[in-house]
Amino acid sequence: MMLFTDQPDQSKNLLPKDGVVNYQGRVFDARDSLHYLAQLSEHIAWRNDQVVIFGKPITTKRKVAWYGDQPYRYTYSHSSKDALPWTSALMEIKQKVEAASAETYNCCLLNLYHHGEEGMAWHSDDEEELKPNGAIASVSLGAERKFVFKHKKTGEKVELWLETGSLLVMKGITQSCWLHQLPPTKKVSTARINLTFRTIAG
Repeated sequence: MMLFTDQPDQSKNLLPKDGVVNYQGRVFDARDSLHYLAQLSEHIAWRNDQVVIFGKPITTKRKVAWYGDQPYRYTYSHSSKDALPWTSALMEIKQKVEAASAETYNCCLLNLYHHGEEGMAWHSDDEEELKPNGAIASVSLGAERKFVFKHKKTGEKVELWLETGSLLVMKGITQSCWLHQLPPTKKVSTARINLTFRTIAG
C-alpha cells in the first residue's frame, strides 16, 4: 500500500494494526530545512558505521552519529556508541520535535546518506537500552526518499515518501510488530540526513 502525503492527517495512524505511526509532514519549512541540513553536515561528528551482519564485520558507506543528554551507550548490530553532548542545532531541532510530537526524548541517532544508493535494510528499533514501546521521532532533511514498513508476521507493507523537513513518529508496539526499511535507489543523487530521536530507559 503506497501512501501519498501532500496534506497528511497528522492524527491518522498509517498502520492497519499492531502499532501507531503518525506522519506530520513538514514541521520545518524550506529555509529551516536547508539551514539545518548545512549545520548538521558540517558540525556533526560523522563516522562510518561499523556493524556485524551474519557474523561478518562491515563498514557502511553511510555515516552515523549518536548524541544525548548523557553519554548513553547504545548497541546495535554488535556495534556500541557513547552519546556526545547536544550541539546547538540538535537542541533546537529536538525542542521543535518534542513540541510537535507531544513526547520527550533524551538521545538521537543520526544517519547521513550521501545519495540514493545508500539505504537501510529491514530492521526494528527495539534494542534493549530503549524505553519499551517508547516513541521514536524521525526527522528527514534533504533528499525525499521512500520509506517502507513490513509486518513481521503477515508481510503486509505500508510505503510512504518522506519529505525534507518532515516528521514521522512511531509509537506503541510498532517496533515489536513491524520492520522498516529505507530502500536504495539510483534515482536520487543528493544527500539526506535522518535524525531519530529516542529515549534510553533510565
